[in-house]
Amino acid sequence: MVKYKDETLDRTFAALSDPTRRALLARLGEKESLSVSDLAAPFSISLPAIMKHLDVLTDAGLIVREKTGRTVSCRLTAQPMEQAMNWLNRYAQFWSESFDRLAAFVEDKPWPTQPSTPIPAAPNAQPKVQASRSPVGSARGRKRSSPPGRKPRS
Repeated sequence: MVKYKDETLDRTFAALSDPTRRALLARLGEKESLSVSDLAAPFSISLPAIMKHLDVLTDAGLIVREKTGRTVSCRLTAQPMEQAMNWLNRYAQFWSESFDRLAAFVEDKPWPTQPSTPIPAAPNAQPKVQASRSPVGSARGRKRSSPPGRKPRS
């Protein structure tokens, strides 16, 4: 089996796997740049936890942090997302083409609602005879089943 290794793509999808990080990216998508404190304001988690999420996003290349004086601001970068979108689009195109072929197949050959011809029997097949059930039962009587591990009552 061939293994494809693309660390940038792996880091991008790993960073996007967390809902808090996706929410941080969504907030950054609303404005060009936000300070870390403004970015963290609506979240109920601590500032150190936000900083750890921002570290993951920075390592993945999804954001860039810039320090101006005592203020650290963050902004989105597009390149890792473009690579992820290109990867996803290849599979979207594959599945779209597959579903288009399936739809064309189904539309060309409509499914019968009832079988049009009966299935022929095998040439040397014996006719099936179904035994009739008697309300009386067999001469030996019915056996009673017992739960596993228990002996039947005598």
